[in-house]
Amino acid sequence: MRTGQSPRNVREALRKAMWIVIWLVFLSSPVHDLASGHHTPAATAAGWLGLAAFVGIYLTLVFRNMGRALNGPAVAALVVALGVLAVVLCLSLGPSWLGLFVYVSVACGTTFPLRVAYWTIPLTAVAMLLVGLHGGEQDARNLVLLVVLIGFAMTGVRQLVRTTVELRKARATVAQLAANEERLRLARDLHDLLGHSLSLITLKSELAGRMLPDHPEKAAQQVADIEQVSRQALVDVREAVTGYRRPRLAGELAGMQVALTAAGVTADLPAEPDLDGVPEESESALAWALREAVTNVVRHSGARRCVVELVHRQTLDGPVLELSVEDDGSGGSGSTPGNGLTGLTERLEKAGGSLDAGRVRRGFRLVARVPMASARGPVGTAGTP
Repeated sequence: MRTGQSPRNVREALRKAMWIVIWLVFLSSPVHDLASGHHTPAATAAGWLGLAAFVGIYLTLVFRNMGRALNGPAVAALVVALGVLAVVLCLSLGPSWLGLFVYVSVACGTTFPLRVAYWTIPLTAVAMLLVGLHGGEQDARNLVLLVVLIGFAMTGVRQLVRTTVELRKARATVAQLAANEERLRLARDLHDLLGHSLSLITLKSELAGRMLPDHPEKAAQQVADIEQVSRQALVDVREAVTGYRRPRLAGELAGMQVALTAAGVTADLPAEPDLDGVPEESESALAWALREAVTNVVRHSGARRCVVELVHRQTLDGPVLELSVEDDGSGGSGSTPGNGLTGLTERLEKAGGSLDAGRVRRGFRLVARVPMASARGPVGTAGTP
């Protein structure tokens, strides 16, 4: 489940609801008190009604941000009503109902601003202590620390959720800025590549048009120059497009983090990759391997965790850079390699590398290796595969 975000489907909604229902365990004492028959029928009916109202208000506060969010005054009024119900029910039906103050403390910690929560949580504990001592219940002192700790713990959880939401927004902003920067770079590069060439073609076309009636030889030379310039511009554009289409390992790692997180898969990724001495063709092949592996994890494996390792190894054929992607999923269907793995194997072999992929004891593992351009000592875990 994604922290700080609304459920995407019924399954996630049920799982989040189960976590909330578990914390209703403190209502077991009031329920047992009502079911024991110690009160008159009128008091029992009033108790059930009050308990239902209390739970309804509490759940309204818990789900206050789903659908149409409640405003500040409405939230404050509901918290006050929750506290009043706790006091009235405890004074009317006995000390078995002191656990209701735990939910009042939780509501204060999760709904009020920090500066307000810091004094309303201790105030809730004091109110519970006074109500308990008024009823002659000494155990109220034992609940004071619990009420205070749970309330302040909820303030920490609330800050954690808020930080997580802000980090997600910041990540989306960074991705958008990176995309905008890439568009600007593409525009600048195209302008630098084609601006001069197109201007020169236009100028020479005008000259050829002026020379054509009286000087056909000179006009033919201008046309030949136009052809040469256009061919060179075409070569430059193709090289630029090839560079744009070549994936980079660092970019694929960043994209992998976003894709796996969105799919609900826990990702264990390496730090910034050390690509010194790795040819561009080898890096591109590893980036394609990483992209294919992540696609398999997200679409077919049903994995919950994915581990990526990137290490330099010294083999009998020389130093290589090894990429390992392992997940705990099923690895997809079928016993033969798919088109993606077949094409990936051919791409790695073209770069002088190799690919090993198959099921392991707890999932699926893909290992891609590419040669280094120069001899290097092993970095990280080294060994001969």
